[in-house]
Amino acid sequence: MADLLRVLLNVSEKAANVARVCRQEGPLFELLVQEKKGDDKNKKFVQDFKTLADVVIQEMIRHDVGAVFPELTEFIQGEESNKFENGLGESVTVTVCGREEETAALLATVLDGDQTAAALLARAIHQDLQLRDQAAEGLKQLPVNPADVGIWIDPIDGTSQYIEGKEEVVPDGGFCSSGLPCALVLIGAFLRSTGEPVMGVINQPFHHRDETGNGWKGQHFWGVSCGGFSACSVPWPKRPSPGRAVVSAVLSSSEKAVVKEALAPLCPGKCLMYASGAGYKILCVILGLADVYVLSEGSTYKWDSCAPHALLRALGGGIVDLSAPPARDKEKVEVWRGAELTYHKPNAGRRGADQWANQGGLVAYLDPEVLSVVMEGLAGKI
Repeated sequence: MADLLRVLLNVSEKAANVARVCRQEGPLFELLVQEKKGDDKNKKFVQDFKTLADVVIQEMIRHDVGAVFPELTEFIQGEESNKFENGLGESVTVTVCGREEETAALLATVLDGDQTAAALLARAIHQDLQLRDQAAEGLKQLPVNPADVGIWIDPIDGTSQYIEGKEEVVPDGGFCSSGLPCALVLIGAFLRSTGEPVMGVINQPFHHRDETGNGWKGQHFWGVSCGGFSACSVPWPKRPSPGRAVVSAVLSSSEKAVVKEALAPLCPGKCLMYASGAGYKILCVILGLADVYVLSEGSTYKWDSCAPHALLRALGGGIVDLSAPPARDKEKVEVWRGAELTYHKPNAGRRGADQWANQGGLVAYLDPEVLSVVMEGLAGKI
């Protein structure tokens, strides 16, 4: 399992590099965008796009992980269909081939014969990129067999921010409400028997400008929580003082007014914040930029939450179903923590993306006591 973590870190950096390559080629990027349709469309947005970058990244991760762990090949799932339609109306199934030249030829059919763009993407896909992480390399053995897990991939979470491409620079405080820094690569592993998230890697491809000021560099985070063992690249958070009344929460700007009103007394002043991207909002909780992320609708999916959920668990937090039943007195934390999201079973009677939606909404948290305060504040109001 320690080897799997190192593989996921490497493929996350390759994925981040592909995302940056696609952004750097303006004419290429215009060719990559196509509207999602039918069952794969996210109902939350009027327009919800997939890009070739999404598909290429997803299939690259599937290929690279499967090459090292063939027992996982059938259990690697992602947000995107790997079928892409080119300008001639031809449907192309995007896969990663054994040789760079073969992948380039396949991509050229998607890119309407643009050999230069296809070669650029193929080179990024096939490069041998190693992400060195001393702490991850120090993990020798973890109490889970890779053959027992499944993997969720969100190749580019925050696709709308990636497509729009506002080149916001992350401020000193670390919180960025919109723009490219909100676009993340998310790779999470879960136990196939229970759905428990056990490993997550988050890569932020557009964290800061490079030395030239024209390109971008990223940062990455990882966490493992399984069998009583926990490790995380993010330092263990400082716990708030007992009895603290003020909570900071991050929401979507489209969140229901009733939720904002219920949280307002708990989050006075500037403690109620808004940001784009489900993965990025959970990352804000992981990094201590917000105490909780609250979402009242079922507009996130297993690929959005699996990876960051694993990091939160490694730090003593988690993600619970907001529709969990009310609890009383001393039992409340245990009851709510018993409503943690799982990742192995589709929603009954649903099709397409909706079968993997987090239907009841969610609350992502680090501190169980803060979770109690927020759940009590929302009880009976949504």
